[in-house]
Amino acid sequence: MFKKLFGSSQPEERKEEKFLTPKEIVSELDKYIVGQKEAKKAVAVALRNRWRRQRLPEDMRDEVAPKNIIMIGPTGVGKTEIARRLAKLVRAPFIKVEATKFTEVGYVGRDVESIIRDLVEIAVNMVKEEKIKEVEERARELAYDRLAEIMVPEPQTPQQSIQNLFDVFLPSPKAEPSTERELSRVKDERNRIKKLLKEGELDDEIVEIAVTVEKPGINVIGLGPGVENIQEMLSSILPKPKKPRKMKVKEALKYLTQEEAQKLIDMDEVIREAIDRVENQGIVFIDEIDKVAARSGGRGPDVSREGVQRDLLPIVEGSKVSTKYGLVRTDHILFIAAGAFHIAKPSDLLPELQGRFPIRVELKPLTKEDFVRILTEPKNALTKQYKALLETEGVEIEFTPDGIEEIARIAEEANTKAENIGARRLHTVMEKLLEEISFNAPEMKGQKVVIDREYVREKLSRVIEDEDLTKYIL
Repeated sequence: MFKKLFGSSQPEERKEEKFLTPKEIVSELDKYIVGQKEAKKAVAVALRNRWRRQRLPEDMRDEVAPKNIIMIGPTGVGKTEIARRLAKLVRAPFIKVEATKFTEVGYVGRDVESIIRDLVEIAVNMVKEEKIKEVEERARELAYDRLAEIMVPEPQTPQQSIQNLFDVFLPSPKAEPSTERELSRVKDERNRIKKLLKEGELDDEIVEIAVTVEKPGINVIGLGPGVENIQEMLSSILPKPKKPRKMKVKEALKYLTQEEAQKLIDMDEVIREAIDRVENQGIVFIDEIDKVAARSGGRGPDVSREGVQRDLLPIVEGSKVSTKYGLVRTDHILFIAAGAFHIAKPSDLLPELQGRFPIRVELKPLTKEDFVRILTEPKNALTKQYKALLETEGVEIEFTPDGIEEIARIAEEANTKAENIGARRLHTVMEKLLEEISFNAPEMKGQKVVIDREYVREKLSRVIEDEDLTKYIL
């Protein structure tokens, strides 16, 4: 998927058909998110522009800045879901943060530069997983060899057995080699064990292997950003201790395969590629940006809010952030901000910060018709989820069209009477609706339940009519 979206790093392999077009990106998002065409088009064009930038001459490439986006709309209309699905779709380094979690430099709390440090960590893990998959087959073969050696150890002469008692204190001269016959027997036995391991015949046997013991991290307070890496620097100098542990052969194979894969990959190459991906393809989704918008003349908490905005500004504009893997440039990271803006307005943000988000998209509130589509159309529709969950108990549920329409109507009404939480209201309505079936499902094996309009009204009419119940239950 990654090659399909962003193409290969080799210029001669870069072909337009390897990257999803804006229409194809929107089509993929449509599988999970109902409506919001403008927001989908904006992110699709932003991604396509990044692909176009990679194909420009180098001198012009550096001049093309990403077109950052602000999504404006009430909660539950799809802002976060668009960003989340986008990240899965493009397989690019992605991080979602909430603006309210950060504080101005000098105050207790997280500084905004930690966003980039976390993004780099995500990218390193992403590239590392890809590299491990590439060497997985070779690593598994080495794991078979190691496990066979553990299960069939080298034969020892009497002199070696005695010397083992003193090896901790005194170095020993090389012991006499075992006989050729013994070595041949051990080799044949290991080959036999290796064959059984591959066939899974020994999966449930117990074996003892040496596993690495992870030491707890050291918390250092008050020494400024970056000190969290002290433990990692120390661990790279000091060898990690190991201790014997008994486990099933199947688990031992998995552990040894991971250990061998770690040895086969080049971490320097992993880090270089990860930083390149962050700098050229990284996506940062900043939620609740409206919560740090100042709404007064600069007293009380508004000062802190403006401080967070000022700290965000250089990162969004483009700067170098120090990470444990080296300096990372943020010039071409795509930033997507989102907020309900019920009280504050986008114009309440610092003018300089507004200027770094040239694309503004307003997401529309969801209607009953949208709820009907959300319940039926997406691949992960709630009706499909609940149907699959109850099928595991042998219970079949069928949602009729009029039943789905009634659920949508009640969700819309609950949003009107109580707080409007958008599509999230469907989760509370569906959970209340199917609460009794979910509870009794183990005793209902083989039964079929039809969820029609009458059933929905019977289960939810009292709740929706009582405003207090609506507020606290739905």
